[in-house]
Amino acid sequence: MEYNIRGENLEVTPALKNYVEKKVGKLERYFDTTPVADVHVKMQVQNTEHIIEVTIPMPQLLLRAEEVHPDMYAAIDLVVEKLERQIRKHKTKVNRKFRQEGSVRYMFKDNIEDLNDEIVNGAPTNAEFPESEIDDYSIVRTKRFNLKPMDAEEAILQMDMLGHTFFVFSNAVSGDTNVVYRRKDGRYGLIEPE
Repeated sequence: MEYNIRGENLEVTPALKNYVEKKVGKLERYFDTTPVADVHVKMQVQNTEHIIEVTIPMPQLLLRAEEVHPDMYAAIDLVVEKLERQIRKHKTKVNRKFRQEGSVRYMFKDNIEDLNDEIVNGAPTNAEFPESEIDDYSIVRTKRFNLKPMDAEEAILQMDMLGHTFFVFSNAVSGDTNVVYRRKDGRYGLIEPE
C-alpha cells in the first residue's frame, strides 16, 4: 500500500508518519494478498481536538473512517479499530451473499474472525443540527465520485460500512442512478427514477 499522509495545522513528523504506516499496515493481515491501494490519511488539529481521516479506495471496496480525540496517537488507534470493524462486517455480509469467483469476498482471508475475536459493538452516530443553526442554503462541500454498478443490497452494505445515512449508486440491472437510504424506523428505502 502506498501512503499519502498530510497534515492541516499540524506538522507530520517522521514518528507520526511511521506510527500511521505501522498501524494501518496491520490491515494487510485481513487480505489474502497485500492490496494494491493508496492510503489517504489526513490529520488535523482544531482547537484541542486531533482529527484523523483515513480513506482506502480499492477496486471493489471503499474503506473510510474518521476519529476525533485529544491525543493524535489515540485517534490513530481508534481509526484503525473502526477500519478493522468495517472489514470484518463487510467480510461477514459479503460471505452470505456473494459466492461466485471474482467477487469482493475473495479479497479477504477465510479465517478473518480468528484474527481478532474482540469485536467492539457500536455504530458511528450522525450529528444532527437544529434548524435554527442552518440559516442559508449555501453549499459548503462538493464531493465527486464514480458511480459503480451494483445492486441495492451491495449499496446498503457500502452505506453501512461508511456510516452514512444514504448512498448513491448505479443500478447494475437498469443502469439508472439510484439512492438507498436509512429510514427513521431503521429499515431501508430505495429511490429510483420513473
